[in-house]
Amino acid sequence: MQRLYAFFRSHQPWVDGFWAVLLVLVSVTMAAAGPAGAPWDRSATVPLTLAMGVAMALRRRMPERMLMLATAAGVVQLLVGVPVFPADFALLLVIYSVAVSGSVRASRAALAVALLAAPMVQLRWPEERSTLLGNLVIMVFQTVPLAFAWLLGDARRTRSAYFAQLEERAARLERERESQAKIAVAAERARIARELHDVVAHNVSVMVVQADGAAYVMDTAPDQARKALETISVTGRQALAEMRRLLGVLRTGEQPESGEYVPQPDVAQIEELVEQCRGAGLTVDFKVEGSPRPLPSGVELTAYRIVQEALTNVRKHAGPDAGAGVRLVYFDDGLGLLVEDDGRGAPPELCAAGGADGHGQGLIGMRERVGMVGGTLDAGPLPGGGFRISALLPLRPAL
Repeated sequence: MQRLYAFFRSHQPWVDGFWAVLLVLVSVTMAAAGPAGAPWDRSATVPLTLAMGVAMALRRRMPERMLMLATAAGVVQLLVGVPVFPADFALLLVIYSVAVSGSVRASRAALAVALLAAPMVQLRWPEERSTLLGNLVIMVFQTVPLAFAWLLGDARRTRSAYFAQLEERAARLERERESQAKIAVAAERARIARELHDVVAHNVSVMVVQADGAAYVMDTAPDQARKALETISVTGRQALAEMRRLLGVLRTGEQPESGEYVPQPDVAQIEELVEQCRGAGLTVDFKVEGSPRPLPSGVELTAYRIVQEALTNVRKHAGPDAGAGVRLVYFDDGLGLLVEDDGRGAPPELCAAGGADGHGQGLIGMRERVGMVGGTLDAGPLPGGGFRISALLPLRPAL
């Protein structure tokens, strides 16, 4: 049965054509076999039958036009006086097809035809041996099939629209999930890029400064050169440890050999960072104001990375004799950061939105980090020379 239904569904035009031919043959045969001296012109039966057959065959392809054709044929049938014959069954199926796939206006017109067809027939050919009430009952019974056909078509139309809406909603949700997944991937890539930039830029700059210093004093002060090489070794190991931590984020279900990742740096480690920079030859004045206390992990990491990037920029751009000042201020509702240097300032491309060869990426990363915790950042050259970076990190997340 399921295969037969599937066959009919896939060959609907042929099925409609078959029923149209059958209705035409039956109607023409009945008209030809009717009694002689019929009160109507039998020759009018043939074109009316053909019109209904065409409406039956093309009701799915052109439902609105076939409704007009079937309605016109019915009107002519009433005017000529041809009584109801089997081909009129096509009107019922045409009304159903219009209710399923026609426009709203055409569907309403089909409903009007369904409600008016039986009364018009009853008025044209009333049952002479029946009372007025009997004719009304007959009219109602003749209207029911046509109205029911329209109701079935409209119900199918509503059901199809409902399923189409469900499919569209499912497709929209799928697109939204894909978009959210892409946004999440982009955000994670940006976060990892910021971490890699901070780790590599800071540690490599320390290693470069120490390597240059070691090469300069290799012959005259071997002890200082050895100390610089030790600093390079320690800094390199720290960079590798943080790189492993970042790469561990990218591996699902993998753990490093030690069994746990390196913890995220926090505000308490800023003093160690300052000491490291002092050991690399940079003069840094470090002050803490207010009452130190635990902060949200995002604020802790953001504060550390801002100071790290700022001191890295001092070593790279401020000049050999520059000094820097780092100031942490604990407010009731936030943490303030101020990093200044008295060097030669920063090149213009550093302040630009991503200059050539990666210049300016550090400031971009700072602004992204500060924005993620709902804070504000101000960075720019000082009037008398040097560079300033100030940030305010709130302790409550941005709404």
